[in-house]
Amino acid sequence: MFTYTLRRLMFAVPTLLVISFIIFALLAMAPNNPLGELPLTISPEVREQMKAALGLDQPMYIQFVKWLNQFFINEPLNILQQMTGWTIGDGNRLRVLSWTTRSPVVDLIVQRMPQTLWVVGLSYLFGVMLAIPLGVISAYKQYSFFDQIGTFISMVGYSVPTFFTGVLLIVVFSSTLHWFPSVYDTSLRVTDWNSFVLQIKQMFLPVLVLTLYNTSQISRFVRASMLDNLHQDYVRTARAKGVKEKTVLLVHVLRNSMIPVITVIALGVPTIFSGAIITEQIFRVNGLGQLLITAIQSGDLPLVQTLTFIFAVLIVLFNLIADVLYGILDPRIRYD
Repeated sequence: MFTYTLRRLMFAVPTLLVISFIIFALLAMAPNNPLGELPLTISPEVREQMKAALGLDQPMYIQFVKWLNQFFINEPLNILQQMTGWTIGDGNRLRVLSWTTRSPVVDLIVQRMPQTLWVVGLSYLFGVMLAIPLGVISAYKQYSFFDQIGTFISMVGYSVPTFFTGVLLIVVFSSTLHWFPSVYDTSLRVTDWNSFVLQIKQMFLPVLVLTLYNTSQISRFVRASMLDNLHQDYVRTARAKGVKEKTVLLVHVLRNSMIPVITVIALGVPTIFSGAIITEQIFRVNGLGQLLITAIQSGDLPLVQTLTFIFAVLIVLFNLIADVLYGILDPRIRYD
């Protein structure tokens, strides 16, 4: 397992380099000009100087190499220097700057990360915690009233788009009942019990929308996988040997059923960091999803490149984690 993991990590490096180049090239060829909105009174000489300051006067491959150097070398050293307080090198390293705000891209991402993790992360955690027992019970009690109700709710939750569910909950719980706020206040700081209650209230609706969607999606996979394994020969053999039904269900069947479900869960984890773009727009959550939309609308290529590449890194990483978990769940799977 260790050899396989090490080999996958070695292959991940050229894979990420190719992905980063494709992302950089596609966005660099986009018709976005950061100097296009400057006043006409600015002379062409000043425009050229500003273009040179942004590095846009150089060939694309040189811009790509500089971006890699700033992203993979300068930014980690700056973060390490901030964490330890040590002065590493001369301390004057170039950073990837946003064209719109002229602020370091990593700093903008770090500022938005807590909102995304609180809302999207909690909803995904709740979704997984609800989906697994719901899927197990629905499969074990196939065609029962519980299974029919669970199937109906799952199909509705997965089929109805989140923007409709979000607006519906805002109309019911915010506009009509006035139980929860319709807008997420990012400036709120939890300092006492009252502020904690306000934080819970403003998180409730967006978390509920995303939890319903995640639960509906994952529970269908759990149910289908459980049904495939409930009728296998090893289940009948275990029951014939007198193994308790609870042990058969939760130890043998569930463990084998989780192998395909792990793929769905692992590949869904990167969406936590990318943010729920539509839901964040509806509830005005200033997370990474809204940051990406704002960067695309303003043509902020460095910010879009960095966010997109981070999402690609997370997908490759959690693909590896899913493969490793396969071997842990099923001892028959060997990679070495």
